[in-house]
Amino acid sequence: MNHPIRRRDFIKSSLRAASLLALGTWCGLVTKAQGKKATSRKVIILGFDGMDPRLTDMWMKEGKLPAFQRLTVQGGFHSLGTSIPPQSPVAWSNFITGMNPGGHGIFDFIHRDPKTYIPTFSASATEDASKTIRVGNFVLPIKGGTVKNLRQGKAFWQILEEHDIPATIFKIPANYPPVSSKERTLSGMGTPDLLGSYGRFRYYTTEPKEIQEDIGGGEVHLVYVIGNRVEAKLPGPINTFKKDRPEAEIDFKVFIDPQNPVAKVVIQDQEFILGEKEWSGWKRVRFPLIPSQSVTGICMFYLKEVRPNFKLYVSPINVDPGNPALPISTPESYAKELEKKFGPFFTKGLPADTSALENEILDEEEFLEQDDFVLEESRAMLDYELGRFDSGLFFYYISSTDQRQHMFWRMLDEKHPAYDPALAKKFGGVIENTYREADRILDHVLGKIDKDTVVLVMSDHGFNPFNRGFNLNTWLRQNGYLRLRNEFKQEDLEIGFPSTDWSKTKAFGLGLNGLYINQKGREAEGIVQPGPDKENLVREIARKLEEFTDPKTGEKVVLKAYVARDVYSGAHVDEAPDIVLGFNRGYRISFKSPLGRVPKDVLEDNRAKWSGDHMGAAEIMPGILLANQPFKAESPALCDLTATIMDVFGIEKPEGMIGKTIFE
Repeated sequence: MNHPIRRRDFIKSSLRAASLLALGTWCGLVTKAQGKKATSRKVIILGFDGMDPRLTDMWMKEGKLPAFQRLTVQGGFHSLGTSIPPQSPVAWSNFITGMNPGGHGIFDFIHRDPKTYIPTFSASATEDASKTIRVGNFVLPIKGGTVKNLRQGKAFWQILEEHDIPATIFKIPANYPPVSSKERTLSGMGTPDLLGSYGRFRYYTTEPKEIQEDIGGGEVHLVYVIGNRVEAKLPGPINTFKKDRPEAEIDFKVFIDPQNPVAKVVIQDQEFILGEKEWSGWKRVRFPLIPSQSVTGICMFYLKEVRPNFKLYVSPINVDPGNPALPISTPESYAKELEKKFGPFFTKGLPADTSALENEILDEEEFLEQDDFVLEESRAMLDYELGRFDSGLFFYYISSTDQRQHMFWRMLDEKHPAYDPALAKKFGGVIENTYREADRILDHVLGKIDKDTVVLVMSDHGFNPFNRGFNLNTWLRQNGYLRLRNEFKQEDLEIGFPSTDWSKTKAFGLGLNGLYINQKGREAEGIVQPGPDKENLVREIARKLEEFTDPKTGEKVVLKAYVARDVYSGAHVDEAPDIVLGFNRGYRISFKSPLGRVPKDVLEDNRAKWSGDHMGAAEIMPGILLANQPFKAESPALCDLTATIMDVFGIEKPEGMIGKTIFE
């Protein structure tokens, strides 16, 4: 999982454009029961997002991961080649389809519209909207429309379905909305909250100093305590039924005990009491749109402080799995089945609220408490699915290994700009403990299988420190490839290149790893001729990027500048960035650069809590691969696992699938 940009502007707009206005519209998903063919061999795949082979190997050697060590003895342990670039939606799409980005068409979290130079969300889009409006540079649908998964190619479970082999796919990333299937699938990373964003929390406080206008991933509301009572509103999705498209809102009240650190929350027909520093558990809320239409979601309340200041956090409003307003499973009944058995559960693709931690709304301990809820829910559902798994394939995904490394890497590295000795003393073991939890999950699974079950353990990429941020567009400007209309302007922090002089701009950066040539006939105001002129320019820029060193450290910033046509194959190569940046260890794109901003400095220290990342060159960012039977693949990669699934079930590898089985 990846990476804020920061999430504030782009995700707030483009994810809404991709999903919010499709409330209740289901993309024609198939709802028949899954296939029932019994298979002589079964496959369980455990996907631990972001598990790093260096850390895994180190802690195995120290005896801290006994189940991983046992699996290594049984079958083997190897680093697993990741995608170019090693971003989660790209990497998981490689695994899902068995193709590289040139085949499946997902190159980054962010793509661009060549007609407008505006960033777009890569994974999904709203289609067939009968009415749209423009908000800033974004076009949003306001009536009708369906959500479409933009990944190309068949998912491996769709191929299994064609052969009547049952599969259960639990929260695999890059599958929102879920592709049409009879198999049981629950969408994961990429699934928005009810507002259509990656997750927007609400925070209510009486402390004016905490009010922030520009906050990523949430909103802070100033409230007042009058007579031991707080009155506030919980904003919900945009009400598309009304002409001015206001946010639907719910009134709620909080009654504060005059003596004890306790409060009662009253919202709609619910009343519940919270002590200070207590979580509410899931609460179902209903947002009325018009008298005959409403939409429900689920959220958690956390009473952070009663006095001297009142502070209440409300989690992002997740899609209600018991009454989903957006497509989150196939068949539709699968999410409802899980909700009926377990109650409400996290449906937002990135469940832990990293934005709340980044903005110090939640502290480290509170963030971990919230993420523990994610793990508890997932473990319970794992047991449930293992208990009825008797044929076919079961894929199970864990997000905590990724999100905790993003936020707690600074605790491991004394050289990190955000390192805090006091916090490191208290939370320095978080990442190790997360790996040990992964080991306990594996041990539990190994205790449930029979001799005919193949177990594969994988991660989509590894992890690196994120110490310094690279402003690509600033570098392009300083090297004469990007020009602003006002060259005396020190920096341009607006989104979408509004100040760029396209008549003099040869290249621009957009997304977390992408660089595009301003090509004539492709970009709206392109000036670089396709053919030799473009090819020479691409090679020139790639060479200069690989030669550029950080004046502070003397290290290369970009380890590999991949030319797309050299590393991609398939029908969608022409849609790729012309150059894909593979950063050196310790570096990645800055928070400002991915949406077209041009800050003053080329490099800047990263003092954010988001301190670990995986935007590096694929060669230094491999994931992990373990199996419970011997495999001798010398350089296995994600696409090879897809081919391995085909091989285990005796299915001929489809055309376009580029991997090969890891088993002899």
